This record gives sequence, C-alpha cells and structure tokens, in this order.
Amino acid sequence: MCASGERSYKKAPLFTGPKMSQTKENLEDGQRQLTQSRSMNVSGNHTSVTMFVLLGLSDDKELQLILFLVFLAIYLVTLMWNLGLIILIRMDSHLHIPMYFFLSFLSFIDICYSSTISPRMLSDFLKDERTISFFACATQYFVGSWMCLAECCLLAVMACDRYVAIGSPLQYSAIMVPAICWKMVAGAYGSGFVSSLVQTVRCFNLYYCGPNIIQHFFCNIPQIISLSCSNPFISQMAVFLVAIFVGLGSLLVILVSYGFIVASILKMSSTKGSAKAFNTCASHLVAVTLFYSTALSVYMHPSSSHSMKQDKVLSVFYVKLIPMLNPLIYSLRNKEIKVALKRVINGATHLH
Repeated sequence: MCASGERSYKKAPLFTGPKMSQTKENLEDGQRQLTQSRSMNVSGNHTSVTMFVLLGLSDDKELQLILFLVFLAIYLVTLMWNLGLIILIRMDSHLHIPMYFFLSFLSFIDICYSSTISPRMLSDFLKDERTISFFACATQYFVGSWMCLAECCLLAVMACDRYVAIGSPLQYSAIMVPAICWKMVAGAYGSGFVSSLVQTVRCFNLYYCGPNIIQHFFCNIPQIISLSCSNPFISQMAVFLVAIFVGLGSLLVILVSYGFIVASILKMSSTKGSAKAFNTCASHLVAVTLFYSTALSVYMHPSSSHSMKQDKVLSVFYVKLIPMLNPLIYSLRNKEIKVALKRVINGATHLH
C-alpha cells in the first residue's frame, strides 16, 4: 500500500487546458497518500499507524492565515483573562471565599484545556503536512479529556457551593471550610484524571492499521475510534459510560442543586434578597448552559444528525470560545470582582 501510494504521486501526469483541475486533484490525492504512507510502520504482513494526519478546519491557504490570526488572538485573550482572574483572586483578601476559590481553579482548567489544543492547532495553520505522532495524539486527548471532565465535576461542585450559600447561609462558613473546599477540588480533578485515563488506555490500545486521517483539527475520540482496525465495542462502551457517569452525572447534580436553590429563593420573603441570591447564581448558570449545550450536542447526538463541518464549528465553540468567555461571564455582572480590581489598581498606583 505504501509503495503504490508513492508511485501514484510521482507518476501523476501533467495536463493543460480543461483537465488542469483534475490534475490538481490527482496531485493533492497523491500527496495525501504519500503523507499517509510515511505515517505507517510495516512489520511483516501487518501495518500499524505511527502518525495521524489532522485535516484541520480548512485547506484554503488565505483562509488559514486569517484563521491563524483570529485563533491566536482568542488564545492570548484566554490566557490573559483567566490568568488575570486567578491573580486577582489571590491578591485580594476580600475574594478569599469558597466561590472565588473554585472560580480560580476553573480558570486554571480553562488555561490548561485551551493550551492543550491551541498551540498545535495554530502551528498546523502554517504547515502543509499536519501530522501528529501516535503518542502525541494520545497525550493531547488524555490531557484535554482530563480538563474537560474535571470542569464538569467542578461546575457541579460550584453548584453545590451556591446551594449551601443560599439554602443555609448561617451555617455556610462552618460547612464550607478550607479543608472541605480542597477535598472537593481534589475530587473534581481526580475524577477527571481517572475517567480520562480509562478512556485513553482503552481507545489507544486498539489496533490501527490505516487509514490514519482524522477528520478534525485535534485528536477527538469519535474520529479516532472510527479508524481502528479492531473491534471498538469495549472502547466505545468505556467512552459512553464515562460520558454517562461523569458528564450527565455532574449535570444531574447541577440540576438538583438548582432545584433546591429555586425552592430556597421562593421561600424568601424579601424581594431584594431573592434578587441578590439569584444574581450570585446567574453567572454560573450561564457558564453551565454554554458548556453543556455545546458539548452534549457534539458527543451525544446520532452520527447522521450533524455534518462534520457542524461538529467542527461546535467544537471550536466549546474548545476555544468557552475558555475565553468564562472569566468574562463571571466578572461582567460581579460587583465584588469589579471592586477588587479597583482596589488592586489603586494599590498599585499608590505604590508607584
């Protein structure tokens, strides 16, 4: 297979006139076959994949340059906003409460999640051959899945924190002590780590003999499993069970928590108190809605209901845009963060 792919590329005839477009397609197919052949390791009668080829978002050179600049700006803004929010929460003592403690770890997850995919995605815009080694692909998926699943668990933790703050305000300080908060964060990160490890080990232990072309801009598990030459049933079940227990399980915790929050708000006699309680949950509710609506639409739909282009657009939204929007969502209508930012700026001005 490797030799035939290379010969078809070298002997592609050149035509002029009306067959020029057909010639261009033949050359592109030949180049793709050559790239694929170089990504195979032949041993006896077996061929194993050593590298994958990422198709990316577009093959248009001019569009790739525009996308490079756009996604570079998004990545830099994501880093600055999330890192700035972490520093602000650490510097201002008024923000040393559980809600902002969890928010700082959410920002850290968004930085890691975006950094897992963005650098390679940006470099692929400037390369002709978008190859990624088998190990690098497994590592990218493992870290990205770890951060994504940890974010699911952390959003559930934040919903529980809001329920305790609104439902039991007098006991809030006694319940949400620092030791409990650290254990909840460790549980969220640990659950994501174990779940991602199970998925990665199961899926990348499958036998891959070719083709090795991933119809995406990063190593996404549905597209990778479809390339397997062995029976993927157990791996698909592992991915499905993780999605059910971690993804939908954390969503169920969030929904139950907000059910109790709504019930607590309805019991409040003061309209002003009800509005204040709702405002403390509004940002978290918006973040949860954006995250789960896009993630579930990609991973929990029948394969025929979306085209690959639609999947890529939705993936761009939750992989690139949501990590950038989260700090803005939590800061835009939050008076405490605005006041803390003014205090830090005034303090820096006085020191200067």
